Order: sequence, then C-alpha cells, then structure tokens
Amino acid sequence: MHRNVLTISGLDPSGCAGVLADIKTFFRWQVYGVAVVTALTAQNTQRVESVYPVPLEVIGAQLEAIVSDIEIHAVKIGMLPNAMAGDLIAELLRTFHLTNIVVDPVLRSSTGYQFGDDRTIAMYKEKLFPLADVVTPNLEEAALFAQIEVKDLTGMKHAAEKIAQFGPKNVVVKGGHLEARAVDVYFDGQRHTLYDAPKVVSTNTRGLGCTFASVLAVHLAKKMKLYQAIDPAKKYIARAMMHPFKIGKGERGPLNHGAAI
Repeated sequence: MHRNVLTISGLDPSGCAGVLADIKTFFRWQVYGVAVVTALTAQNTQRVESVYPVPLEVIGAQLEAIVSDIEIHAVKIGMLPNAMAGDLIAELLRTFHLTNIVVDPVLRSSTGYQFGDDRTIAMYKEKLFPLADVVTPNLEEAALFAQIEVKDLTGMKHAAEKIAQFGPKNVVVKGGHLEARAVDVYFDGQRHTLYDAPKVVSTNTRGLGCTFASVLAVHLAKKMKLYQAIDPAKKYIARAMMHPFKIGKGERGPLNHGAAI
C-alpha cells in the first residue's frame, strides 16, 4: 500500500537532523517522503551557526503546491523558526484537512542552539497541540510545556497529563536522557504505558528526536495504531545508534539510517 508522508521542518545541510533525517527515515520505512522547509540553517556536526526563517508566503506556497498534487497520509512537524510560522502551519493544516499529525516540538538543537522562545511555546500549546494526533517532547521540552520538573518517570507521567490538557490525542514523553534506562511514557488521555529499553552508549545521536517522530508518522500513515509504533521506533533508533560512522569533526554524529533496518 503506497503511502506519502509530509515533513514540515528546518533544513540541516549536514544531513544529521531536520527534513534530511526525516526523508532518510521515510525511505527506510518504504513510504514516499515530501517536505516543506520552514528554515534554512547554517550548521554542521559541531554547532548551529545561524538560522534563516523561510518567509511565510514561501512556506505556504510549498505546502499548497504539495497538497494540491499529492495525497498526504501523515504529517510530521519538526523545527519551526518562530511562532508566526507555527500559526500559519496550524491554519494550513486545518484548511487542507490534513490528518495523522505528529508534532515534535523542537526547542533546542542537540548542539545547544535555542530555537524556541516564550511565544513559540505558547503557539505550540494554543495552535499545534490541539491538532496533533501525538506530541513527542523530550524531558527538557516536557518540563517547559508542563511547567514542572521532569527528571524521572513520575515527572514524565505528570508532564504527559498536563500536556494532554492542551488538546493532543496522545503524548509520548521521550526518556532517552534518563540515566538508567531509555524509558518513554505514552499517555493516551486515560492511562500511561511505559516503553522500556536498555540505554545504548553511542556518540551517534544527532537527529534522534526527528527520526523517532518520523517513524510514528510512518505508522500512522499505514493506518496502524500509535501504540504499535513506539517500540519499532525505539528499536530502529537503537540499531542506527549501534552501527555508528564518522561524519565531520563534531563529538556527536548522525544516526546510521543505512544500518537501521
């Protein structure tokens, strides 16, 4: 069954994260990937030098061109350069009646560059979360959205409940930064489910969050239930981390998508 998945995110020219990581993921999961670029970044494996937001009219033109020609079965939303871009995307998602929406609220790059400010956080809560089938914050992001401390499973469960109040159908708080094991907390609005996995020691972790959200979008596009997607996503990432390769001079490199399936 042919499926098309749209990523809406920034362009990382090093190929570690953003739309390039998403397209690699879609290819490995045998769906057709298309992309709307929200920002051009100047970055490499060491740092983000600068971010250049794509003009709103260009974001809109990209999305309209795609949906007028190609049926979209799921949408993954990643890095947004500002609140205005998020406002526009939310409006367009409603206008074009797009479904199976995965929101990965990227607020800071893995190299430390800050993408989100207070207005961006408010935009996610008010505009994008209510449209989302699932939201996938990490510990830091979950703490910012829930306005509580999130350092353990209790905090993750509490944060998931608070984020669910903003309207998404499901919340997955990613626990890759927990010390002992990589445990994700899935909240469907009624109960929590834990997805436990051993910690993988690897320096190839760039684009991990982008990839996780993209795998969830793939499964939704294939009409699978969200709970069926989390474990395969974790295993895909673990395999990609366990087969590292050296790209650039940075301490942390990209996932090895070629070895993940």
